[in-house]
Amino acid sequence: MDVDLRLLRYFAAVAQAGSLTRAAELLYVSQPALTKQVKQLEALLGVQLFTRSRTGMALTEPGRALAARVPALLADWEEALRETRSTASRAARVLRVGFLASAANEATQEIVAAFGRLRPDWRVDMRQASWSNPSAGLADGEVDVALLRLPFPGQEALRVAVLLTEPRCVALPSTHPLAEREVIALDDLRDEPFVAAPEETGWWRDHWLAVEERGGAPARIGAVTDQPDAWLTAIANGYGVALAPESSARFYARPGVTYRPVTGVAPSQVGVAWPPADDDNPVVQDFVRCCLDHTPGPG
Repeated sequence: MDVDLRLLRYFAAVAQAGSLTRAAELLYVSQPALTKQVKQLEALLGVQLFTRSRTGMALTEPGRALAARVPALLADWEEALRETRSTASRAARVLRVGFLASAANEATQEIVAAFGRLRPDWRVDMRQASWSNPSAGLADGEVDVALLRLPFPGQEALRVAVLLTEPRCVALPSTHPLAEREVIALDDLRDEPFVAAPEETGWWRDHWLAVEERGGAPARIGAVTDQPDAWLTAIANGYGVALAPESSARFYARPGVTYRPVTGVAPSQVGVAWPPADDDNPVVQDFVRCCLDHTPGPG
């Protein structure tokens, strides 16, 4: 019998969380999708793994037997996959660097150039990820190191060094009445529809919706996008406003979109992240050092 490892991963998350809702948040998937995957695994195995109630998901006896084995199985497979990809990368002398949007802003080119001087026989392969993959492929071993906006889902399982801090601003349609202001307060945006990242991005979505600063008031969602171009189009077309790093005004200038400073929100941070297993990897650590040496610091 062949069982998709993804089903086992979903099973392990529900078993650990004891709740479909909490497990869905940890996995950054919708609850209906997670329920479907659990039922699919039960159908494949021909056993009931959970008993469901209003208080959560309790493991059955067969479920407990499977739960005892699955974490080690998944850990071994993920380590094997990471090592295989890393070995191929080292053999080709290619450092795979994931990033989202503008990466480390204007410092990115200098970081790559500095690494090239330090490791002239290596090549940096920059791989842009969508916002629905907020670790830019680092969490599943698709890249060796990543330049990311903080916070991001799964951050606690990785090594992260903060490279720079910059204010957040607001992007809004140029025809919006608030676009005439020099500075906009978050309080003036609370009733505005927002262009948001997908729900599965978890903390990332919440950060750019300023959930912490809203005092429990929910954000209105006007559109959902997972790429900068679609994000800009939604704003320009009037579907909503959006918080963004201050540097977006330079990297993503576009007719129909106006950027303004916003008060009442914490700044944004950019960090370099890598797996704990690469603490002793000299190539990864050289890249991290180049990042730290060629950015202004957390500030």
